[in-house]
Amino acid sequence: MLILSALLVLLQGCTSITIDEYHAREHQSITAGEHVVVLGRRHSNDYETEPELIECIGDILDDDNEVITVIPEKQFVDALYPWFEPRTAPMRVKDMGRLLTREDVAETIRSYHIRYIIWVDGNTETTSSSGSIGCSIGAGGAGCFGFGTWDKESDYEAAIWDYQHLENIGQISADASGTSYMPAVVVPIPLIARVQRNTCEAMGLQLRSFLNPTEKAL
Repeated sequence: MLILSALLVLLQGCTSITIDEYHAREHQSITAGEHVVVLGRRHSNDYETEPELIECIGDILDDDNEVITVIPEKQFVDALYPWFEPRTAPMRVKDMGRLLTREDVAETIRSYHIRYIIWVDGNTETTSSSGSIGCSIGAGGAGCFGFGTWDKESDYEAAIWDYQHLENIGQISADASGTSYMPAVVVPIPLIARVQRNTCEAMGLQLRSFLNPTEKAL
């Protein structure tokens, strides 16, 4: 049992993350009363930036501060249907300018007091796996034995659009990787690398610092 406990400590799933930030120009900090919306890129039926990641980043931005208020993605997209659906969403800032020639769209966005639109593009995927676990039932009971691992990688980029000036003011990219383990000695014990969650937290905190530089960056 002591050997197994030591093995579990050594094999805790871990994640390594690299964050890069680029400023297209100097920008003003967000102020109280100005809101943010975080949107995921979804270009086709077989590709989308995961909704749970977008919600997670929004929660990090909105958590425990009196400056940044986040409009939920679904609420914003539904209110502006169909202009932010995958086939019609603006891909560039100048596309946004053309969209705002529609007074109904411009008025709806103004009603949300939007200052920054953050587009997040990317995904998390399993890149490799190895090992095996076998389970059996015998006279002495049921049990499993084996060892498995799998690797996951996350690759995301957030583009920050200043809605007030219709400019792309910067990008934040996050690359992460991690290995999860599942040793099985009678009972399988998953040791999960929280790749997507850790990427969300890192990107969310960096975005908070970008929008409100008084907060300490990573």
